Amino acid sequence: MPPNAQGAPWVRTRLRAMPVSTVAFGVLVLVTAFLAAVLPRAVEAYETDGLREAVATAAPESTVLELKAAQPGLERPEEARADEVRPEALAAVDDRARALLPEPLRVDPAESAYGVRTGKSLQALDAWLPRPDGLLPRFTLLAQSGAAGHATVREGRLPTADGSVTVDNRTLEGAVTTETARTLRLRTGSTLTLGGFANGPLTVRVTGVLQPRHPERSYWSAEPVLRTPTMASNGGRPPQYYWEAGVLLAPGAAPALLGGQGEPERYWRFAPATGRLTGADTSALVETVASLEDGPGLVRMRGAAGPTAQLSTGLEQVVASYGQTRDAITPVVAVAVFGITAIAFVVLVMSGGLAAARRDGELALLRARGGSLHGIAGRLLAENAVPALPAAACGLLLALLVVDEARLLPAVLGAGAVALLACAALPVRAAAAHRRPRAYRQRDDLAHARPGGRRTVAELTVLVLAGGSVLTLRRRGTDGAGDLLVSAAPVLVGLVAALVLVRLYPLPLRWAAGPAGRLRGAVGFLSLARAGRSPAAVATLPLLALLTALTTAAFGGSVLTGVADARDRAALLETGADARIATADGTPLPAGLARTVRDVAGVRQVTAVGIGYASERAQDETRSLTVAGVEPDAYAELAGRTGLGGFAADRLRIRGGVLDAVASPAVAKRLGRAPRRIVTEGGPVTVRITAVRPRTPAVPEGEFLLLDAAGLKGSGDPTVLLAAGAGLDAKALRAAVRGAGPHLSVTLRSEERAALSDSPLQAGAERIYVWAVAAGAGYAVLALVLGLLRSAPERAALLARLRTLGMTARRGRRLLGLESLPQTLLAAGGGMAAGWATVRLLAPGIDLDRLALAGTSGVSAPAAVLRADVWSLALPAVGAVLLAGAVAVAQAWWAGRRTPITHLRAGDMR
Repeated sequence: MPPNAQGAPWVRTRLRAMPVSTVAFGVLVLVTAFLAAVLPRAVEAYETDGLREAVATAAPESTVLELKAAQPGLERPEEARADEVRPEALAAVDDRARALLPEPLRVDPAESAYGVRTGKSLQALDAWLPRPDGLLPRFTLLAQSGAAGHATVREGRLPTADGSVTVDNRTLEGAVTTETARTLRLRTGSTLTLGGFANGPLTVRVTGVLQPRHPERSYWSAEPVLRTPTMASNGGRPPQYYWEAGVLLAPGAAPALLGGQGEPERYWRFAPATGRLTGADTSALVETVASLEDGPGLVRMRGAAGPTAQLSTGLEQVVASYGQTRDAITPVVAVAVFGITAIAFVVLVMSGGLAAARRDGELALLRARGGSLHGIAGRLLAENAVPALPAAACGLLLALLVVDEARLLPAVLGAGAVALLACAALPVRAAAAHRRPRAYRQRDDLAHARPGGRRTVAELTVLVLAGGSVLTLRRRGTDGAGDLLVSAAPVLVGLVAALVLVRLYPLPLRWAAGPAGRLRGAVGFLSLARAGRSPAAVATLPLLALLTALTTAAFGGSVLTGVADARDRAALLETGADARIATADGTPLPAGLARTVRDVAGVRQVTAVGIGYASERAQDETRSLTVAGVEPDAYAELAGRTGLGGFAADRLRIRGGVLDAVASPAVAKRLGRAPRRIVTEGGPVTVRITAVRPRTPAVPEGEFLLLDAAGLKGSGDPTVLLAAGAGLDAKALRAAVRGAGPHLSVTLRSEERAALSDSPLQAGAERIYVWAVAAGAGYAVLALVLGLLRSAPERAALLARLRTLGMTARRGRRLLGLESLPQTLLAAGGGMAAGWATVRLLAPGIDLDRLALAGTSGVSAPAAVLRADVWSLALPAVGAVLLAGAVAVAQAWWAGRRTPITHLRAGDMR
């Protein structure tokens, strides 16, 4: 068969000659494209989830958009006024108003309602109704649509009204919820007589008792009094209380409300639908609500509901609060995102540089034989494009499958940028190195390399940028609008450390070469000589990638550790121990409860505390001192174990009728250190403060005074149990407490800790940092492996030559291991030092409070402090060293399986 005149295709030939390298390059591009595509989608996804949860979990009375219009004018005929409040007219306005709501506001029709209500509650005239302080209850009447779809009739039936109801009607049908019926002693057939009408009172006959199907949703909770009666005060001194409740009327009964003094008003409530909200809608949502409340949107609404209509909602406060939390978290997340981006960029550039160095002789030969730069670069570009483009497309597709609800464009741009960089890294590097054909190239040994002026200028530029970034971050922090310079601070610090180490790396090699040459064996000298003869341009790239990756991993791990520590501390401050059992009203606990709790699986210690109040003088009307009576030995052990104001048990002794006390700083300042008489609930006692502590387990928040319960006669009965133990069985503990009596609350530290990380914003931001740590560790491993694999053929050939000279296989393995050791140890040590320095330098400017404790309530949250985490510093570095040794041993073992002549016949990589 005659040979092909045009020869074999270049790209196909090269790819077939290097299948392993091609597959490895494709995997690298796939993983990097996946990260570049999934990161923006992940950020947008958790921001979207955070906004939806913020709106969905807020109180419905805060999120519902309520359009209200006063009753029709009194100057109009009564029949016309009645027609305007009938269901048909209200439904027509509801349709028009919904159509006028602008994007991104969308209405949940299932939870929206309209009707007529009394803006002012009406006083009942029935003496048989409950009267807490002798005041009769008041009722709000609502002729609201959609009752049949939102309630289950427990007794009777739903109220009805025909179209003949007018302003003069004084008898109506109504329904109440089960809670209203139970509280006000109502049942089917009860009648309510309500005052405030011109021609006699209004009588409402209860025809049904309703059970709300979803009482927490907007239909019932937009006006909570419709669902649950509440106690209201008359504002007097002393205040007197009465019941406020709601009665649901038939929609057709609305005209009857126009004849009273209850200030009837028409309303249309629009519950926001969260299913299509996205994080990008935050600003638009706030602006839209502002326009509807007092702007062009309100003008349009008045065109539908009347000139006096007003729209009110608290949705903008809910969304603005979410936006503040998001804006506080975003700059911290940007640091992690930039770190991942920088690592991926460095490793991709490194892969191109290593490929160019491996093929330097081949490309120099092509250039010497007349190959043009454009032609060579084009062929190299085609070589990389064949595996890179499909791999980038697969990475993009995988990102779309992993995060399915986010915008497509950022992901496409990210994956496209990776594909472009992966394709261009090798051609650009090769074109820069072979601008001119050369017949001879001087050795570029790392141990004898002398940096040029351009490199010095570039390094000084990086140093200035890093210094400016660190100073800006320390002074300004991450608050406000972030910029790339601030986000790049950890990466720039790692880059400066890498440049410093690259400068210093040749020195120990030169110093050690002389003593190693005087040793008896040749392995030590050969390993140092081989490490020193590595090309400077090639040896620095893995070192740069390793240090950047290790620094990012250390910083990300430290952030996660700081967040976890702050949440652990906040959960401990909420409970004071692993579990806290108390009564709702502060009354003493049932007898024997401590013994019952102590028998629960997992409980190691139970400490009883009696919390009461005392005054400084007998004539004081209020008791302003919180006094905790404890058993000294057990409580001191608990305080020391939890780290909440530990003290020695002898600080709470009773000496000569004086009770030693441990106090908070403010109480110690008020009472002084001398014996002081205070008045407790059980009578006067004399106390002397012997120690001051800022916190204590029994009273996590506020000021306190700890005393020995034995000295508090009549007022030291336990009101709180603090239980400690690993692996508490929450279900068994609650069952044991429930069996001891009602109205007992159980608060577990583990549950409080879990609640602190439930927010989608926080959970999403944490995932980004977990990815940053994983990416840092993974790319560090990849950089190390790529660097070692690049020199694998040369090492195999060297080992083959040495074996022909008599070197044993065992010494060959030692040689390869020691050869890779200097650079790996330098990178590991430098990475740990750079990570520690990065955390120390940037800690004052990194605010982790919102990331760690955005959902805290109750006790004051502890500050989330960024500190260096030993495991985050050491594990990646140690793993890199161990991996380098394992790869070297594997290379030696694999090379030893083939005969030396096979390696030598395969070619000599010089």
